[in-house]
Parts: sequence; structure tokens; C-alpha cells
Amino acid sequence: MIYKKSLHIFGVTGSIGQSAADVIAAHPGQFSVHTVTAHKNAAALAESAKRLNAKRAVITDESFYDELKRALSGSGIECAAGQGALVEAATQPADLSLMAIVGFAGLRPLWAALEHSRIVAIANKEPLVAAGPLVMARAAAFGTQILPVDSEHNAIFQLLDPAQQRAVKRIVLTASGGPFREWSLEQMRTATPAQALKHPTWVMGPKISIDSATMMNKALEVIEAHVLYALPPAQIEVLIHPQSLVHGMVEYDDGSVLCQMGASDMRTPIAYALGWPERIASPGQKLDFSALSKLEFLKPDLNCFPALSLAYRALEQGLSACVALNAANEIMVDEFLQNRCGFLDIAEKSARIIEECPAVSLSTLDDVEALDGEVRARLKHDIIKYNTQKAGQI
Repeated sequence: MIYKKSLHIFGVTGSIGQSAADVIAAHPGQFSVHTVTAHKNAAALAESAKRLNAKRAVITDESFYDELKRALSGSGIECAAGQGALVEAATQPADLSLMAIVGFAGLRPLWAALEHSRIVAIANKEPLVAAGPLVMARAAAFGTQILPVDSEHNAIFQLLDPAQQRAVKRIVLTASGGPFREWSLEQMRTATPAQALKHPTWVMGPKISIDSATMMNKALEVIEAHVLYALPPAQIEVLIHPQSLVHGMVEYDDGSVLCQMGASDMRTPIAYALGWPERIASPGQKLDFSALSKLEFLKPDLNCFPALSLAYRALEQGLSACVALNAANEIMVDEFLQNRCGFLDIAEKSARIIEECPAVSLSTLDDVEALDGEVRARLKHDIIKYNTQKAGQI
């Protein structure tokens, strides 16, 4: 009898969740999907639950519970709603939990999954950025394997030889440069959400697309790499690679540089994570070397993309600054998407927030969540105050 790997997919309606569904569909009989979740998109959640023959579907926003229940009527798929149901789903044993909930909201279910899943595949950076040391300690306590799904960190995971950790000279995370790679600072000052969402190589959700445009995405990845691989910030480098074919590199002391390549298709690293420790076929695009004309690697312009430097500043200040950076960025990205601030305001406001954030002890998840809430409340208050003053001047 073929053993089926049991899975939970947290955030199944997003780009990562849908790519994971493609990989699972390409391997009938190999996976048993227990729980799929979404925040508000009840119709897409129901469709994914049926496609994957899931046992349960959880919608976080309770106002969409009735819609979900109607959509799954007669399917035999159990329905649940609310934040409590989301976390409770993560306490159900599974071989692997894929964490693809956008933002800090994914921290609590991740925390639960670390105790109850044999493997946790992390696709969302924010929990590792805001609570990295706590997450890694909890994984170690329960003997849980963490697998990074991000194409860059997945690449580094494949390339790093644990037996040669001391011989690692540096790791290189590549970045496409986003839609504004060749824009001037003045041009970016008037950039619109529609322009920022047009990523040149990857198809992603709104939040990560804006993060890519500001290069805050890469800043968060620097912090994530520090957490995952216990490397000092000085050994973590970022290079612009517009072709998005080399996803990560590891240089060893002997001068050898190992790189991981693949098409710009998230189904490749997802297939690696779902199949680990074995490799399984991916339904994604394959790399065609004969079609390659050139590979470029450029140093990022920190004047145009100051967000990248904030990662190193936050790591120098400590975990409190990392929490503050993540919270401020999430708030400012939402403000920008709602046309309530300028594109450059995202990095500028985030920089100010981490400068003002005091170093406090963060030894528990409650500590992290409390500081996250304080930062968000303070920034929202400042935004309201600024907009009120601005309106009074008109």
C-alpha cells in the first residue's frame, strides 16, 4: 500500500496555495489534504477544497462562513470559521503543514503547527522576521523540520552542506529588481499601485508584489536568512539578477560557488518542499538553457531602494526592531495600495519606526504580538494625525 503524505495548506487561495494545489494534482494518490484555509475568499476556498478532496475548509473571516457552507453543501467537507478555528486546525497532526498566510497573521497557526506537524514548510517571511528566534527554538524543542519555500531560501537550503557550515564564506540572495529597477528616485516618487504591482518575472499576491517593488521583500529575506541559517548579516549579500533564473548562491572558503537555478515558477520550490527528503516532479516550467542569452548580476542601488538597508539596521538593533520593521511595512503597504500614501513613504516611514522603537525583551509569543500591536497602533495614529493636518491646510 502506498503511504499518503498528510497535508494542511494554510492560505490555499493565494498564489503559493494554488501552485501547491497544482503540484498535488500532478501526483494523484501521494498526498492526503486534511485542511485548507483562506481569509475571505469563500468561493475559491470551496473550489480548492473540492479539487484537493480536503477533509476540512476553514475561513478566517466569520462573515463568510455561510457562503462557504453553502458552497460545500453536499460535498462532505467539514466547514469552520474564525481565528480560533484556524489555530485549532494547525493543532491537528500532519506530516506537513504549508504556511502561506500573508503577513504577521500567519504567526499563530505557524506556532501551533510547529508542535503538531512533522514538517512545516514556510512560504510567508513575516513570522520568521518578527519572531525568528522563538520560532526556531520551538521547532528544535519539538523536533520539527522547517523547510523554506521562498525560491531564494529554498535554493540556499539545497546548497548549504551542514557538515561544511564553518566553511561558508557568504550566501547570495538574488533579486529581480522589481518593476522599478531602472527608475529614478523622482520617477518612483509618483509611482502608482498599478505600476508597482506589475512584476516583470513573478506572479504574486499584492503585498509581496509591492514588497518586491520597494525591495523590502529582499530586506525581509535577509533577516529570514539570518534566522534560518544562523549566519551573521555580513555574510548575507543581495545581488540584482533581472533574469530570475539563479535563485541563490553559496560561496565556500575554498572559492567554490554553488548556485541553484530554475525557471521563474514557484511550483519548483514547492515541489521540493512537498516531496522532501525525496524529489518529485513539478508541473511548472522548466529551464531551457538554449534559450538563455545572458545572466546579469548587479549590486543594488541603496539610494533608490533604501528598504534593503533597513534589514541590516534592524538586525543590528535586535528583535524589537525586526518586529517594528515588519509591522510598519505591512501598514504602509496597505496605505499605498489604498492610495493613501506615496510609494517612497513605505521605506521612509518604516525607517523612522525602527529608529524610534526601544529595545525590549521579547521572550514569548505574547511579547512579540504586544509589540507588533503597539507599533501598528502608533503608526496608524501618526497617519491619521498627518492626514488630518494635511486636510486642514487645504
